[in-house]
Amino acid sequence: MSIGVGLTGGLGFDLPPELEASEPPEARGLTRDAVRMLVAWKASGAIADSTFFDLPSHLCEGDLVVLNTSGTLAADVPGSGTGGRHLDVHLSTQLPAGLWTVELRSEGRPVFDAAAGEAIHLPAGGLVTLLAPYGRHGRGVRLWVAQVTVPGSVLSYLAAHGRPIRYGYVRGRWPLSAYQNVYVTEPGSAEMPSAGRPFSPEVITRLVAKGIALTPLLLHTGVASLEAGEPPYAEFYRVPAVTAQRIYAARAGGGRVIAVGTTVVRALESVVDSAGTVHPGAGWTDLVITADRRLRSVDGLLTGWHEPEASHLAMLEAVAGRALLERSYTVALEEGYLWHEFGDVHLVLP
Repeated sequence: MSIGVGLTGGLGFDLPPELEASEPPEARGLTRDAVRMLVAWKASGAIADSTFFDLPSHLCEGDLVVLNTSGTLAADVPGSGTGGRHLDVHLSTQLPAGLWTVELRSEGRPVFDAAAGEAIHLPAGGLVTLLAPYGRHGRGVRLWVAQVTVPGSVLSYLAAHGRPIRYGYVRGRWPLSAYQNVYVTEPGSAEMPSAGRPFSPEVITRLVAKGIALTPLLLHTGVASLEAGEPPYAEFYRVPAVTAQRIYAARAGGGRVIAVGTTVVRALESVVDSAGTVHPGAGWTDLVITADRRLRSVDGLLTGWHEPEASHLAMLEAVAGRALLERSYTVALEEGYLWHEFGDVHLVLP
């Protein structure tokens, strides 16, 4: 299978439908930590096939693993738009002043013909009113700033009436627990920060027993169904002081900082200074990491497999370099690794 330059200059390849994970690994007879893991080393260019359960064997005493503890919301709510048209409302990001960015979908595809002022009626008296476009890309407006009015709190309403966001490659409906990482502390992500899904209590225990520390940060993810070439939107993050301190201590002691997911990289790169020191901080980041950016906050990355020309691939190129990234994706395609939130993972080490 060929890997090349896509239409937007990113990594281009054809993803066969059979490599799109259509159900959780537990439904395939695996534990969540038994998914496959391709390990790639930047210094040597070596690539090895492994499983996530063996993650501790690929890390060293003194390394630090940084986790995004944001929990997944049941952010998909059925609604009725103008003329009674059925719409799925995806609540993407909670904004200041109680507003939200929302995406409208119909029959699994984004809706581009909505208009400001349109009202979408939700179950139990809920109402979404579209206020203004949240940026314009491609064929029109995909995300809207909206007023969401529901009985009680939005989080309680979603727990009662929402469903996890899912896309066409997933067969069937799965409970929210299938989309939740084991270490979450605070709900807020429209979609699961899925690089951390393979973690199990057993793997965490083995990491700690080997002298590999774990530390948290928070970044609430929005919807991931971006159009080709569409940059990531701003997301809320919080890097606590203890995490900044642990990163400094790990590096001072010769350890490596391993980010679990592109969300962790985005948050840390938003608070790192030119000398490579990570500072505590919180707010909104619109940082887009491209291949020509030198990453200062992390040394390695655990991530899922991303779709052709996805914006996250530019970040991976900043971590791994173009040559190693191309080789990794070539091997993953040839060896039948599985894509998306229920799929396999990719560990890039220095």
